[in-house]
Amino acid sequence: MTVRPIVLYPDPRLSQIAEPVTFFDASLAGLAQDLLDTLRDASGIGIAGPHIGVLARVFVVQIAHDQPVWTCVNPVVVSASADSVRHLEGSISLPGAAEQVERPTTVTVAYQDLEGERHEVEATGFLGVCFQHEIDQLDGLFWLKRLSRLKRDRLLKRHAKQH
Repeated sequence: MTVRPIVLYPDPRLSQIAEPVTFFDASLAGLAQDLLDTLRDASGIGIAGPHIGVLARVFVVQIAHDQPVWTCVNPVVVSASADSVRHLEGSISLPGAAEQVERPTTVTVAYQDLEGERHEVEATGFLGVCFQHEIDQLDGLFWLKRLSRLKRDRLLKRHAKQH
């Protein structure tokens, strides 16, 4: 379909809560395809509606080209493990910046597919991290907010110097 322009940090749309999807039609399928095309063009792993300026609760994750594409509509974390893992995270909306973020090791995510059918998946490891990262974005929580103020400020200063 279309590679869309990526919204760059600190655009205020990245801090807004995305609206639930209520229509499961061709326009939603087109949005999902645009998200996937934009993700691949940016060589990313995950992308949510707000990353392209669309405040709809939908994300696409593909960990590698030989891995499945996950398209999740109206996703929510229904449970999370008590144990946690630290993983290097970044965003296509802040290219070149990355930092360790701590998250639950395993999450159970309820979501709908493009036809509106409900599903639940237990996501562990890197997939679980990706799902949590994108759901945060849909909730208006840009990943930098998971860092301490000191780490966030240092990261943004380094990023500004490099770019």
